[in-house]
Amino acid sequence: MKKLLLLLVLVLSVTVPAGAETLRVGMTCDYAPYNWTQAEASDMAVPLAAGGYADGYDVQIALLIAKELGMDLKIVKTEWDSLPMALTSGKIDAIITGMSPTAELKMVIDFTDPYYESDLVMVVMKSSPYAEATSLDDLAGARITGQLNTFHYTVIDQIPGVIKETALETFPAMIVALASGRIDGCISERPVAISAVASNPDFTITAFDEEAGFITNEEDTTVAVGLRKDSPLLEQINLVLAGLDRVSRLAMMDEAIARQPLAEE
Repeated sequence: MKKLLLLLVLVLSVTVPAGAETLRVGMTCDYAPYNWTQAEASDMAVPLAAGGYADGYDVQIALLIAKELGMDLKIVKTEWDSLPMALTSGKIDAIITGMSPTAELKMVIDFTDPYYESDLVMVVMKSSPYAEATSLDDLAGARITGQLNTFHYTVIDQIPGVIKETALETFPAMIVALASGRIDGCISERPVAISAVASNPDFTITAFDEEAGFITNEEDTTVAVGLRKDSPLLEQINLVLAGLDRVSRLAMMDEAIARQPLAEE
């Protein structure tokens, strides 16, 4: 799940207007299958103010929450690093974009209960000598990167003898670097890795047994809805999420992976 490092953000005290009819959700719209931007309208997608449409697992979660709360949904496409400030300044009401409830972020914003759980894997080329790696030790000498300002980039330090490349701003940028041979692998959450492999048959996923893989906390492998401190939406959204069982969540993610545009190319 994507994680921001310690944020130097001034928390502004902003309350949600009583009886608000629109739920404004901040989302990067570039992190398939959690969320993406597409050119064409569909039954599952939500229009964006700047043009195009947003879809993905996060969009479906946002639609469910808005429906259950009796609100209209507005997706506000926002850069990853700008999301906490957009939330605390009142430009959006919630963050739903594959964000994990890390201790650093909890200093700035509140989080609901998790709405998805995953694990960390590596995306590499099928032809790579690292494709058959079964432990972190097997990645010695590999050129590895992760997304800027996320927990993913910090776990690279757990790989003995790794060549830690400069962090890249987006997951698509990492995929381009991998395809061009500039890196040997990139850290990813499993659903995002599955999407990357679906879009490029030259890619494969390297996963590890629990005792041979990355050491993470539970908060590092879950995603939750980000809210302003003391938001009245917290309890309401938790009630909605409590009604969505694990089987339904997995089915929604599988459908998002099959539906995402890159899987069709």
